[in-house]
Amino acid sequence: MNSNNKEHDENKPLHIHLGEDEDEDEHDDGEVEVIRPQARKADSASTRGRGLRSQPVVDDEEEELPPSKTKIKQQMHDLRDLGKELTELGKDQLAQLDIPEGLRDAIREMKNINKFGAQRRQMQYIGKLMRDVDTAPIISKLNAWKGYSQQHTAYMHQMERWRDRLLESDSALTELLAAHPQTDAQHLRALIRNAQKEREAGKSPKSYREIFQLLREIIPEPV
Repeated sequence: MNSNNKEHDENKPLHIHLGEDEDEDEHDDGEVEVIRPQARKADSASTRGRGLRSQPVVDDEEEELPPSKTKIKQQMHDLRDLGKELTELGKDQLAQLDIPEGLRDAIREMKNINKFGAQRRQMQYIGKLMRDVDTAPIISKLNAWKGYSQQHTAYMHQMERWRDRLLESDSALTELLAAHPQTDAQHLRALIRNAQKEREAGKSPKSYREIFQLLREIIPEPV
C-alpha cells in the first residue's frame, strides 16, 4: 500500500461501534470493532431506510378519495332534472315545499321565460342553487304527490268503467246497488235512461256527466 495513503487513512477519525448486532456472539472475545468513515456512511444510509420503514403506513382503502369528474357531472345533471321538475309544479304545491326563497323566486321566474336560450341559462342557475339544498325532503314530497296522482287517476278510470257498464247492462246496476245499498236507485235509473236517450239522439251528454258525479258520491275516493 502507498505510504501516503496509509498516513492519510490513519489520520481520519475512527468510530468505535459497540452496537448490538445479531452477530454479537461472535465478538464475545471483548474486541472492539473499528469502523472507518466509509463504513459509517453506508450504515447511515441503512439507518435512514429503517427510519422510513418505521413510519406508519396509510391504508389506501381508508383514504377518502375525492369524487370523480363523472360522478360530479352526474350529480349536477340530477340536480337540474329535479329543478326542472320543480318548475312544473303548481303554485300551491310549490308553496308546500321547504326551499330557500332565492330558489323559489328562480323557479317562479322560469315560468315566465319563453326563449329557449334563456330557459337553459335559468335551469343552470336553478341547478346551481339546488347544490345548497337538502333534496331528500323534496324528493320524498314529490314521490308522495306522484303516488296520489296515480291513485287518483286509477280511481277516475274506475268511475268511468262503472258509468259505461251501467249504460250497457242492467246487471251492473244490480251489482252496484248490492255493494252500495245507500244509493238512491230511482234517481240513478232515471239518469241512466236519460243518458241512453241523449246518446241515441246525439244530444249533449248532460245526464252522462251527472252519472259520473253521482258515482263519485256513491264510491268515495280512497285516501
